[in-house]
Amino acid sequence: MKIDILKKSDLNATVQNQISNLFRQLSEDKTQVGLNELLDNKNQITIAYCVDNEEIIGIALMCSYKVISGRKAWIEDVVVNLNSRGKGIGRKLINKLLEVGKEKNLTEILLFTEEHRTLAIKLYTDLGFKIKGSKMYTLKIK
Repeated sequence: MKIDILKKSDLNATVQNQISNLFRQLSEDKTQVGLNELLDNKNQITIAYCVDNEEIIGIALMCSYKVISGRKAWIEDVVVNLNSRGKGIGRKLINKLLEVGKEKNLTEILLFTEEHRTLAIKLYTDLGFKIKGSKMYTLKIK
């Protein structure tokens, strides 16, 4: 089992299909953006992935940005294959992203998870994440 950062040079049809299948496990009703588009140099994204026996079994994405209040990042789309859960893969993926965050001198890393994802909440709190006392609002454009 290996945890690494996905690079544009790693992309091929197999990798894209495996990640697409994982993403569907996270959310069947969301449209996936193509990996070539995600890994564009203009998009400050880091994709951590876990590969085991040549199969990608977990991913976690972190997009970083700068605002007047500091250098921040947002973690989203964390998913581990249903058959590989409970083995600490999610923790390893998040830790990999936290390492990248330290390298980028981030001042804050944010993430969102839904209330019913109790195992994810436990993982995030175990890693030191705390509930931020603000409300999140969304506006769907498309």
